[in-house]
Amino acid sequence: MDNTNQRRIPFNGEIWLFLRGLIIGKILTILVLGGVAWWLLRPYTLVRKNTNVATSTQSLNPSSPVVSNFQSVANIPVAAANYGGSVAWAPIRQLVDSQIQSDRPELQLRYQDPNNSTSSSSSGIRMLLDGKLDFAQSSRPLTDTEYSLAKQKGFTLEQRQVGIDGIAVVVNPSLQVPGLTVDQLQQIYLGQITNWKQVGGPDLPITPFSQRLEKADTPIFLSNKNLQSLPLGSNVKYVSSSTEAIRQVSKIPGGVYYASARAVVPQCTVKPLPLGLTSTKLISPYTESLVTPEQCPRQRNQINTEAIKNGSYPITTNLFVIIKQNNGQAQQIGEAYAKLLLTDQGQEAIERAGFAGVR
Repeated sequence: MDNTNQRRIPFNGEIWLFLRGLIIGKILTILVLGGVAWWLLRPYTLVRKNTNVATSTQSLNPSSPVVSNFQSVANIPVAAANYGGSVAWAPIRQLVDSQIQSDRPELQLRYQDPNNSTSSSSSGIRMLLDGKLDFAQSSRPLTDTEYSLAKQKGFTLEQRQVGIDGIAVVVNPSLQVPGLTVDQLQQIYLGQITNWKQVGGPDLPITPFSQRLEKADTPIFLSNKNLQSLPLGSNVKYVSSSTEAIRQVSKIPGGVYYASARAVVPQCTVKPLPLGLTSTKLISPYTESLVTPEQCPRQRNQINTEAIKNGSYPITTNLFVIIKQNNGQAQQIGEAYAKLLLTDQGQEAIERAGFAGVR
C-alpha cells in the first residue's frame, strides 16, 4: 500500500500542476489578446476624436483650404457694405452675392453705381480711393497710379484674386474665318490689319468695335507692355457697352468686338472666334461644337472654362477684390468678402456664373 500510494501521489500532483498551468496560460493568453486588441483599436478612436477636433478648428479658420461654405467663414462683420466696379462682375453679383446675402445676412451688400460715369474697374477703384466704397470688384490689376494715389491718402490697396475671366472675340455670324492669333487681334485694333483677307478671310473691310481703353474691363494688350501706350487705329468705333457692340457686329458683316467671354460667348446674334498664340493652335472660347444662330436660344454656346483655367486659352484676365488696407471697417469688410468667394461654395458659384475659379 505504501509503495502504491507513493506512486499515485506524484501522478495526481503532476495532473494538478498541468491543469493549473493550462488555466493560467489561457488567462494570460486572453489578457494578452485583449491588450493587443485594445492597443490596435485605440489609435482608431484617437484618430476619430482628433479628426473631429481638427475639422472644427480648421472650419474656424477662413483662410484654410478646407473651408467649404459661407457658413464656415468666421469673423464676418455686422455691417452695410458699399461696393462696385467692373461690369464683367455682373453675373457674380447676381448669382454669388445673392447667396452670400441669404447665408450671411449680417453683411449687407449694397452695389453703388458711379456718378456721371459708367461702371468699370476704373470707376470702382476710384470710388474706393475716394472713400465711397468699402471694396471694389476689378477685372484688371491695379495700376502704379492707383497704388500711388492710395499711398497719398494714407493707406494701401491690396488686390486679392478670386477668379479668372476669358476674353473672347466675336464677329458677324456670316464671316468665314478660322480664327485669330493674339498678334493678329492686336494688329487689327492698332489699325495695322484692316481687311479680313489678311487673316485668311474674305476680301472685306474690318470694322473693329471697342470700349474706350480707360474704361475697358477686358484689355487685349496686357501681354505686351510696349503696345499698351499706343493709340487704337483710326478705324476703331467706340461703344459704351457690350450690348451696343453686339448689336452693331450683328448688322455689319466685317464687324469684330472683344469682351468678357461670359458677356459675349452665349449671345445668339454673333459668332465667337477661336484664338491662339499661333495659327496652328487655335483654342475655342466655347465647348463642343459651335451653336448656330438658328439653334439659339434653344441651345447656347457654353464657355470653355477648363481652357481658361488651365491656361491653354491665350487671353485671360484675373478677377480681383480690391481691399483698402486701413485697419478699419472697410478692410474687415473687403477681406471678409474675398474669403467668402474663396470658399468651395464661392468658387463653385463663380464657375456657375461663367468664370474659372482659382482653386
